Amino acid sequence: MLTVSRTLSIPETELVERFLRADGPGGQHVNRTESAVELRFDVAHSPSLPDVVRARLLARRDRRLTADGVLVIQGRRFRDQARNRDDVRERLAEIIRGVLVPPKKRVATKPTRASKERRLVGKQQRGKIKQTRSRKPDFE
Repeated sequence: MLTVSRTLSIPETELVERFLRADGPGGQHVNRTESAVELRFDVAHSPSLPDVVRARLLARRDRRLTADGVLVIQGRRFRDQARNRDDVRERLAEIIRGVLVPPKKRVATKPTRASKERRLVGKQQRGKIKQTRSRKPDFE
């Protein structure tokens, strides 16, 4: 059972783990052990996720999310398989925790009069600088 928050937990049956050989440090032993972990979690068809959370997760522009709605996370940060497993599960929990809280609505505001004036003054100054660059000398 992967505990995401006090109200949300994901059963082990929904998590698919695959172990593969990792690149990086480890000497000759790295060629024989499968210490990297690939965790797959089907967001689109998960019964343990509330509909609101599922919609927010699927709406994210995340390259780890496939077209079928499966979240694929790879862990090869550590040399041993157990630490990589824990790391991948914690990263999945962090991703889900990030969408549990609904995003704040943006309140539309207008720029103040002073900020408009500052912007116009800045534009005039930049224009003058560019104008001095393009002038031809008078002595020709």
